[in-house]
Amino acid sequence: MLDKTSFLSRFGEIVGARYVTAEPADMQPYLVEDRGLYHGRAFCVVRPGNVNEVSRVVALCDETNTKIVPQGGNTGLVGGQTPHESGDEIVLSLGRLTAIREVDVSSNTMIVEAGVTLLRAQEEAEKLDRLFPLSLASEGSCTIGGNLSTNAGGTAVLAYGNARDLALGLEVVLADGRVLSTLSKLKKDNTGYDLKHLFMGAEGTLGIITAAVLKLFPRPRARATAFVGLASPRQALALLTLAQQRAGGALVTFEMLPRIGIDYVLRHSPGARDPLSGVHAWYVLLELASQAETGLDEAAETLLADALDKAIAEDAAFASSLDQRNAFWRLREHLSEVQKHEGGSIKHDVSVPVAAVPEFIQNATAAVEAALPGARVLAFGHLGDGNIHFNVSQPIGADKDAFLARWHEINDVVHAIVARYAGSISAEHGIGRLKRDLLPKVKDPVALDVMRALKRTLDPKGLLNPGKVL
Repeated sequence: MLDKTSFLSRFGEIVGARYVTAEPADMQPYLVEDRGLYHGRAFCVVRPGNVNEVSRVVALCDETNTKIVPQGGNTGLVGGQTPHESGDEIVLSLGRLTAIREVDVSSNTMIVEAGVTLLRAQEEAEKLDRLFPLSLASEGSCTIGGNLSTNAGGTAVLAYGNARDLALGLEVVLADGRVLSTLSKLKKDNTGYDLKHLFMGAEGTLGIITAAVLKLFPRPRARATAFVGLASPRQALALLTLAQQRAGGALVTFEMLPRIGIDYVLRHSPGARDPLSGVHAWYVLLELASQAETGLDEAAETLLADALDKAIAEDAAFASSLDQRNAFWRLREHLSEVQKHEGGSIKHDVSVPVAAVPEFIQNATAAVEAALPGARVLAFGHLGDGNIHFNVSQPIGADKDAFLARWHEINDVVHAIVARYAGSISAEHGIGRLKRDLLPKVKDPVALDVMRALKRTLDPKGLLNPGKVL
């Protein structure tokens, strides 16, 4: 193995000396994830500017048996982008790969590099009267490479699918430095294995995504946004069924929020306002979208009038302006942020069949409250696809460190309920480090064997994001 000075010099020859750093202060932003659960160390941080430089850096790491932690916007929530504490890995930051290589309006595709932020991808599509529908709270800083590597979900999965459903092709640097290019705009291609799906959701353990062909959609001409008050998740499920029957493909968002979440936002988010005149136990934020410029408001009004007549909903308000729509969305988008102001929070990103969501929330809440009296459950999320963020805030006045020390115990309680419904312990955040040891408990053993075989084949030296996922 090369000495440190020689290593830094060779990396510098590839990417430029100013894009290689081993200074602790300069590396610090790359070594800690947003929630502070993981604090790693690294040999150095390398910031290539194009796929050729990524390829050469990875080839050098293969030659010298150097471990690599790929990193995009560093917004991941399971530690998949954070180096270990050993300090013998390099962080390969893809933040300089920011080219929009091509936009093809006729085929509704856009080829972007991995370091392009999700917000910029959305904006570039909008300039051409198109929509890139992936939407996350972190869209201003998360990157397309990270979105695809974790198969991100978000608030539009109901209508458009996860991140993997929004990519037609990938460019990937393999563990030995070779570049695999499947940057195809074809919607139909049955020439063997569809290799791109190996790398989406693999969290950088099988290859490093450097570019992608993204699907674009016609930009909606009209939107109708409503905030609805309800008595329970069962009523929310009934409203979802009614909305799908009446609105069909026009229903693009269906988010469920508990009153405790609204209270958190009102307490800790200046300018936030109660969405309805009265207080309700649960709420739904729903949105319809259409390419037709007229008729959507009327369809939404008819839908909610029917829900009120059938006693499914207790109250509802339409966004009559863009400002009111944004105010509704802020209540949803600030839910994750404001929880930190209430003390410790033990988080779960789970999914169960949509029809089982109300029963899951009821049973999981009872189990958590029995295990930890006074715990405050905040279960919210994407009812339309069964993905619930089942978060547990510490009891009022409890010691934060003592509460967080029970993280794994509470995880076991919640995940046991998830297992009853054949659900998933990771709906959209990935496995990373946080859930790696849980995976063998919930994954089919044969599936795990196949995953390990793929890892050995594509990364025989175990250099790509070691200790993550598997």
